[in-house]
Amino acid sequence: MKRAARLLATWFGAGYLPIAPGTWGSLGALPLAAALAWAAGGWGLVSGAVVIFALGLWATARFLLPGGIKDPSEIVIDEVAGQLLALAPVAHDPLWWPIAFILFRLADIVKPWPANVSERLPGALGVMADDAVAALYVVLFLSGSLWLMQRYFGG
Repeated sequence: MKRAARLLATWFGAGYLPIAPGTWGSLGALPLAAALAWAAGGWGLVSGAVVIFALGLWATARFLLPGGIKDPSEIVIDEVAGQLLALAPVAHDPLWWPIAFILFRLADIVKPWPANVSERLPGALGVMADDAVAALYVVLFLSGSLWLMQRYFGG
């Protein structure tokens, strides 16, 4: 089970790639995101994010060493769950995906309040929660932007 947990926590090794493992994790989420968006749209992405979040709690709890690094950089399943959620409002419009990707990476790196507080939660929950909160910022921003564009520009 430890091997399966490591495989999931690092998103099949993406977390071991050099330079910016979180970005590699977010990129690694895109094939799954495309399949979910094609099959079930935004709700498919939300459902996928929830499942990956739950798997991430399990895998991260088994990956973390007691007294070790609180959030090792090789754990990127949190970025996968967050990226899926961040893409949900633009599931059917791949032209928006780069914007959602960049916004999520920025929100994950900057960690504005309350994301910065949620990362202080204990253990696996702290690892996973800050990315979920960062993704919620992106969801709100993109949903609001799309609504404004529809309302004032008709598209």
